[in-house]
Amino acid sequence: MIGVAMVGTGAISPQHLKAYLAFPDRAEIRALIDIVPLRAQEKAELLKISVPIYQDYRKILDDDKIDLVSIATPPGTHAEIAVACLRAGKHVLVEKPMAASLEECDAMILAARQAERVLSVVAQNRFRTPMMNLKRVLESQLIGPIVHVAVESYWWRGPQYYDLWWRGRWESEGGGVTLNHAVHHIDALRWMMGPVRSISAQMANVAHDNAEVEDVSIAVLGFEGGALGQLTSSVLHHGQEQKMLFQGTRAAVGFPWQVKAEKAKPNGFPETNAELAREIQAFFQSCPPLMYEHHTGQIDDVLTAIEQRRPPLVDGDAGRRTMEIISGIYASATWDQKVVFPLGKDFAFYRKDQLLQQVPRFHVKARSVEGFSENQITT
Repeated sequence: MIGVAMVGTGAISPQHLKAYLAFPDRAEIRALIDIVPLRAQEKAELLKISVPIYQDYRKILDDDKIDLVSIATPPGTHAEIAVACLRAGKHVLVEKPMAASLEECDAMILAARQAERVLSVVAQNRFRTPMMNLKRVLESQLIGPIVHVAVESYWWRGPQYYDLWWRGRWESEGGGVTLNHAVHHIDALRWMMGPVRSISAQMANVAHDNAEVEDVSIAVLGFEGGALGQLTSSVLHHGQEQKMLFQGTRAAVGFPWQVKAEKAKPNGFPETNAELAREIQAFFQSCPPLMYEHHTGQIDDVLTAIEQRRPPLVDGDAGRRTMEIISGIYASATWDQKVVFPLGKDFAFYRKDQLLQQVPRFHVKARSVEGFSENQITT
C-alpha cells in the first residue's frame, strides 16, 4: 500500500484525491497539507476522508508512512517542496507547470535521480483516449512526415481571475497564460513533434489590468527535421476552443479528432483522397481505449511506476522539455529576437531571478484576495 500526502488543497486537489480513492487496494491518503488548514478540512469532509491535517509540508518529511507526495501549490513553490520531499525519500507527483525556471527543473530532476525516486509532472491530457490515439496515428506514419502544426490554446478568464493573491505576479505565478494554461498543449506538442530547434514569439496583456503577466502570446516554432509550428496561448478567447492540427505530406489529423486527406490531380490541384482518409480513420478507431483517463490515468501510471520500479510516462525530463519551450517563448518575446535551442545553464533566463529581472510588467497588481467562494475550475 502506497501512503499518500496531498500538499496544497486548492481547486485542483480533488482531481488528485478522487484519483487516489479510485485505487483503494494500492494507495491510501494519509495526510493533507495546506497553509489554510480550513481549506484542507473542507476537502476532507467533501471526500469523507479522515486524516491528519498540517499547515507545513515539512511535518511529513520524516513520516515513514508517507511514500508519495502530490503537490498542487502555486507554481513558484513547486521546486522547494518537491526537492525537500525527494531528498526525504518520497516519490513526487507535481502539478503543472513543473517549476518557475529551468534551474528549478534541473534541481528537481537531480534530487529524484539521487534519491532514486519517481518524479512525475501532471500532464493529464496525455491520458485521454483521443489524445493517446492521435499520438499512435502520428507514429504510424500514415499521414506522412509532419510539415506543419497549429495549436490553439484558447481560454477565457475575466479580470477577477487575477485577483487571487498568487496569480498575476511573475514572482509567485511564474508567468501568465503561456505557463499556466497553454502548458497542457505545449506538453502534448513536444511529446508528438519532438525537439524544438528555435522559437520566435510575441506576448502582451490587453485585457487583464490586475496582472503583471501576459494574457496572450503567439509563437512560431521550428522543429528538428524542418517542420514549422504556430502556437497561440490566450485567456482572451470566448468559447475556449482548444485545437491541435498536424499537417502531414499525405493527410492532416487533429485534436479534437479529425482527419482530412487530399491527393494531387495531374495539374497539382487537390482532390479528396477518401481511401486514405478511411484508412486513417479505421486505424484511429482500432486503437484500444485507456482504462483510466485524466488525473486518474496519470495517477495509475505513477502508482505503477512505483510498484514496478519503472519511469512514469511523464517524468521530470518531460516536464523540463515543456518548461524549456515556455522559457524560450518568454525570452524571445522579451528580447524581440529568435531563441535557439537547446537551452542550458548559459541561457539568460535559466534562473528565476534572471527572468524576474528582464520580463515586462504589463500592469501593477493592485487587488488581492485570499480565495474565491466559487472554487471550481475548468480544465
